[in-house]
Amino acid sequence: MSQKKRFLLRLDLKLYEVLEKWSADELRSVNAQIEYLLTDAARKTGRWKEDRQKKVAESPQENAESEDL
Repeated sequence: MSQKKRFLLRLDLKLYEVLEKWSADELRSVNAQIEYLLTDAARKTGRWKEDRQKKVAESPQENAESEDL
């Protein structure tokens, strides 16, 4: 499982209410909705490289096991 970085995020109340409704519509928590939106934006702008992110998420043991196959 990938590690998560914790940090404080201050939002305008109106924006939070919009995100809260949007996340409920999509059956996500507000946190998960924000993460989804940021990841989607990063992909669309070409800043999220799937291969690089996948390698970072894998542990050295997982890499060794996949090389053995």
